[in-house]
Amino acid sequence: MNKRQPTILYRILLSLVVLPFLWGNLCFAQTPDELEINLDLGSSSTPLPGIYKTNIDLSGRGAHRDISWPQTLAAKDVLDIWQKDLGFNCLYRIQYNLWEIAQLAKDESAQAKLLENYEEIIKKISDSGGTVILDLFGTPSGLGRVLDKNSSVYNLMAYKELVKDIIRKLSCNKKYNIWYEVWNAPDLEDFFLGEKSEYFALYRVVAEAIKELRQESRIHIPLGGPSTSSWFANIGINNILFPERSLIYELIKYCSNYKLPLDFISWHAYSSDPALEKQETIYGKSLVKLIREWLSYFNFQGSLPLVIDEWNFDAVANISPKRGTDAYIAASYIPARIKNMQESGIDCQTYFCLEDFAGNKEKVARNLGVFYFDAERSGYKGYAKVSYNVMRMLGLLGNELLPAQLADEFVGIISTKSQDYFAVLIYNYIDPAAAINYLSRNIVYLNSAEKKAVLNIVKSDRIDKIISGQTDLSNLRLSPKVKDMFTRAIELNSSAKKFSTASRKIKISFKGAKEIYLLSRYLINSSCSGDCPFEAKDGKEVDFTQEYIETLEMSPYSVQLLVFKKKPLPPPVEVKPEVSVTEEPVKNAENK
Repeated sequence: MNKRQPTILYRILLSLVVLPFLWGNLCFAQTPDELEINLDLGSSSTPLPGIYKTNIDLSGRGAHRDISWPQTLAAKDVLDIWQKDLGFNCLYRIQYNLWEIAQLAKDESAQAKLLENYEEIIKKISDSGGTVILDLFGTPSGLGRVLDKNSSVYNLMAYKELVKDIIRKLSCNKKYNIWYEVWNAPDLEDFFLGEKSEYFALYRVVAEAIKELRQESRIHIPLGGPSTSSWFANIGINNILFPERSLIYELIKYCSNYKLPLDFISWHAYSSDPALEKQETIYGKSLVKLIREWLSYFNFQGSLPLVIDEWNFDAVANISPKRGTDAYIAASYIPARIKNMQESGIDCQTYFCLEDFAGNKEKVARNLGVFYFDAERSGYKGYAKVSYNVMRMLGLLGNELLPAQLADEFVGIISTKSQDYFAVLIYNYIDPAAAINYLSRNIVYLNSAEKKAVLNIVKSDRIDKIISGQTDLSNLRLSPKVKDMFTRAIELNSSAKKFSTASRKIKISFKGAKEIYLLSRYLINSSCSGDCPFEAKDGKEVDFTQEYIETLEMSPYSVQLLVFKKKPLPPPVEVKPEVSVTEEPVKNAENK
């Protein structure tokens, strides 16, 4: 579970995020109503990056009537559905609650069953060829400074031995494929009651336990963190203007100074902006490049995996209709965000999460899951949202990525192939906060006086009138650079409004294949948000021996997957040998 995200205004004031656009490039082409795409199916491909796989955090509900079932894990029947439809051969995050386990110390059978349930899902994933990110969080009673599951650890040596026993069992003895992550969102007081030094002390004892186990078992056991609420966050107020004050930077430095293992970097990234990871920093380089430079500077491999371990469509609401009754909006966001993550250089992601949260004693209710459930209904019954169907679309992608270029603000394409089929996914996602996100990303390029002018406008009620075009910019005392920025924001707002209600026509020209294929089409759109069937339509023959053109109409917030499978060859016709007319009399004579 994650805390509510800051408001848009708060994000502008504190985050000051930037886009990789220079001021000289502010003249953007008009977004066309119709799009043309050329796909060469015979072009060189690359292995499909793992970031496109159906990776997910398996959290959900936040409360179960059975105390022996992990309270932060989705329901067993939902896990079974996922396994049946998609398998467990990708990357999955599990939040391993040490406080919850310790609370059952007086009920040994229930505690043993709880540990068994945790291990069962870990084993399923590992046996399937998947990887678990096991997030270690929760301070057992008696080990913390205060009696709270989020307490900083006071008895570090006891905590170290506890964690060491867990890791020895799961990674050394059972040899499950696990990456260990130290805590969850330690920068938020709702999740960690401690100082920065106390988090580092916690990380250090886990790291020392892993170093000892590596020496003991000769097995590499990955360890990472800090799983902060954003990449620039720290325990204490920070923003993007001071990236070296981030917990990520300080953890890299700390691990270098004390020779501690650090095998991956993780953080959360909730937003409605699909290109969030393409932010630039005040140094004129992307956040991905900056973090990799930090790693190299402190003598770690610059290529260590960068993991966004929690993300989702987030419009500053615990219960958002765009993730519920209008879940097709959040669903169309999924492929748009993943594609941008991959292009920005992010290595791994785990979508948050498998199931909604409700009915728990913490009174946390968030509809982030790809499965819905109603805590008030008998049996805790629910259903799959349309976002689950997008996950199933991703599961049908080929194992090779084909080049596909489409310079459009809202529509994107992911083109793939395998040995006997092609799979092309097209999405039409329109950021509802496109203009505001643009302003928040670009404000960093302004000088101090210009920033102050923009922030004064944002803090007033004038921003909505400006973005909607109701205010004449020529009447405002602003610099040309600021006026250019607002002009672009107005254009984005106008385009987003237009295309959030208008369909786009798309013509895809295919070449490079030389056989007959059968086309199956999968579609999600506003016609269904939950409990939607996942079934293919069409089934028509496609002749790739000549150039083939597919014409689509993409409604707002829709996703289409086109799967072209080679048409099976007809079975060979059995040819019976012919009987010669000259042989027949001889045969009759012999019979006589």
